[in-house]
Amino acid sequence: MAQQKSVKQRNAKSRPNDDQVQQMDGPNYSNTRLSSKKSKAGTTASSSPSWKQSVLQGLCLSVVFFFLASYLITDTWLWGYKGKYTNKRYWFPPKQIVLTQKELTQYDGSDPRKNIYLAIRGEVFDVTAGGPYYSKGGGYGFFSGKDASRAYTTGCFQTHLTHDLRGLTARQLADIDGWANFYRNHPKYFKVGTVILDPIDPASPIPEDCNQPVAPKPSS
Repeated sequence: MAQQKSVKQRNAKSRPNDDQVQQMDGPNYSNTRLSSKKSKAGTTASSSPSWKQSVLQGLCLSVVFFFLASYLITDTWLWGYKGKYTNKRYWFPPKQIVLTQKELTQYDGSDPRKNIYLAIRGEVFDVTAGGPYYSKGGGYGFFSGKDASRAYTTGCFQTHLTHDLRGLTARQLADIDGWANFYRNHPKYFKVGTVILDPIDPASPIPEDCNQPVAPKPSS
């Protein structure tokens, strides 16, 4: 009997009382378990993106090395590339405008306060960056302030400074389109809009050819 009593007493001591059970099942105990889980989850989350950071840092270093190597070797940031993608106007094009032929004449390079425009087959391009070429007295100043599409293929700068393309061959028309592409893809020049061209009277004579050689494209 004494042994049975001693066993019961030991069991009673080892068994938690009601207050202890309530503390284990209560909010404090639950919060402790949740905090432990969150701590483990946070540790796992903080360690998982480490490889992503390494990849991102590697990419950034590669980009920096690309530009620095280009500048050290070619004195340019893009390995000598000078196409349209280096022109900020390609990425942020200006608002396109519509001009009449009379309005276009205001941008012929005679007024230093205004940009210099020229037109090819109705497309207007800003060539202000080439001021030495396209301003008054420049080697190509006769193109500024007008649509002189015909002269771009015939090289006749006396009587062909007009948008009248009658009588031209398919090859000559392709040459004019090539000039338009030259201005579209230039690193400094860019399209700003269109010009409303006056209709050509079909009964009027075709512009007289002055038999001049075709002008070469300017180097810049």
